[in-house]
Amino acid sequence: MEGTGSRSSVSSSVVTDYSLVFWTLCSVLLPVLITLWCSFHRSRRQMLIRDIFRKSKHDWHYTDLFGQPSYCCVCAQHILQGAFCNCCGLRVSEGCLKKADQLFHCKEIMMSNSGAHSSMPHHWIRGNVPLCSCCMICKQQCGTQPKLCDYRCVWCQYTVHDECMMDYLKTQKCTFGEFRDLIIPPYYLSTINQMRKEKRTDYEKVFDLSKITPAKALQLCTLLPCNAVRVLVCGGDGTVGWVLDAIDEMKIKGQERYIPQVAVLPLGTGNDLSNTLGWGAGYAGEVPVEQILQNVMEADGIKLDRWKIQVTNKGYYNLRKPKVFTMNNYFSIGPDALMALNFHAHREKTPSLFSSRIINKAVYFFYGTKDCLVQECKDLNKKVELELDGERIELPNLEGIIVLNIGYWGGGCRLWEGVGDEPYPLARHDDGLLEVVGVHGSFHCAQIQVKLANPVRLGQAHTVRLILKSSKMPMQVDGEPWAQGPCTVTITHKTHALMLYHSGEQTDDDTSSSSEEDHVREPTDEDT
Repeated sequence: MEGTGSRSSVSSSVVTDYSLVFWTLCSVLLPVLITLWCSFHRSRRQMLIRDIFRKSKHDWHYTDLFGQPSYCCVCAQHILQGAFCNCCGLRVSEGCLKKADQLFHCKEIMMSNSGAHSSMPHHWIRGNVPLCSCCMICKQQCGTQPKLCDYRCVWCQYTVHDECMMDYLKTQKCTFGEFRDLIIPPYYLSTINQMRKEKRTDYEKVFDLSKITPAKALQLCTLLPCNAVRVLVCGGDGTVGWVLDAIDEMKIKGQERYIPQVAVLPLGTGNDLSNTLGWGAGYAGEVPVEQILQNVMEADGIKLDRWKIQVTNKGYYNLRKPKVFTMNNYFSIGPDALMALNFHAHREKTPSLFSSRIINKAVYFFYGTKDCLVQECKDLNKKVELELDGERIELPNLEGIIVLNIGYWGGGCRLWEGVGDEPYPLARHDDGLLEVVGVHGSFHCAQIQVKLANPVRLGQAHTVRLILKSSKMPMQVDGEPWAQGPCTVTITHKTHALMLYHSGEQTDDDTSSSSEEDHVREPTDEDT
């Protein structure tokens, strides 16, 4: 009996152990299997969504959470996540994507026309009207009901209540609204295509410069009326320079009468050119898009000097061609070029870290502080010779020389003015003159930026020649740095660029230079 009892107790303990192992495995494997199953279905769902996006004529973008109360334009249900079209503003749930493609046409950039057209009907989309929009019929607020209601035209942006929408409105001709001067009518491009005896071409009106070059994008200007195009460049000063280089190519091709005027939406780090032209030191979404377009329409046309920089290496047996750059903002040799060179090298190693304007400026500050201690560019006056319009300039003890074309430098500092407590010659960006200043080091640059010191003003000139006699020094043109050995740098006037100046809100720094902009305004077609 004792043996039988012991065997039963052992078997029960084994069963208990197996049961424990089984439930332990279940508790571990079940979450893993659920996770794998969810990942599989999520990836499959994303693949299906991408396939729908690829085949669709809408410019769909998926979001996990809409920024305002939204309703599906197909099933009229309230949705928190789904897809929206960047072009026509359509919003749909994930399950209604295919139906939306079948039921709703996107905004057409080029319409097929039969004969000459000078107008087009409204393109109405129901629901999800902008907040605080008013009905064009009764002038009351639209979109106040918690459901899919009211209509919006994707061209003129007019909104209409459901009860105010009449049959004649559905066929009424669209006037393109307050931004009609910035919109290329679809029938115009269709007419152009019919006039051109070549293969049909599709056109865009917003170009992503990561996918298409500015030279190709600007060819749209040749299809539009002469001297009537305004281009808004969204990016930093480097992007603006890239577009201006493409415009210079248009001049070489004999397309000068189609050259557009250029406005800037500052998205870079320094944005000194944008600041000089009145478009601000940076943009982070604080100004509505409608206001930006209004500013572009009201901006004044001015000219901007562009300069040719030729760098010729020293040496009797030097067979390499001189380096040639185009300058819009400034050229420098010394501590600020060294900071730019260190920043550029660091960004190339880890580009993912440099996605914020604040981080970029913090890195610049770090390298500037480091140079204050190391002083790698000291005794620059012993290493270089400077000539302004052929006249040799005696240099004091300096660490850097900066040649300015525009008023702002170093991310918002008016370098030529300095503190403003002493008289200085007037500086403009369209007078064919360059301003040349010297700095004593990185600490001196920092003092100038906070208006505690003046720069060493070396003079103004139409032509600047700088000879680097020995050693290797950092140089930069518009934020593009490199290390340069003994050479001769020659800066001469190249051409003018047609820019747009926004004379809106002014800062204290801008007030002192407002008189400089008043008399550089170019006559426009409206003035004529």
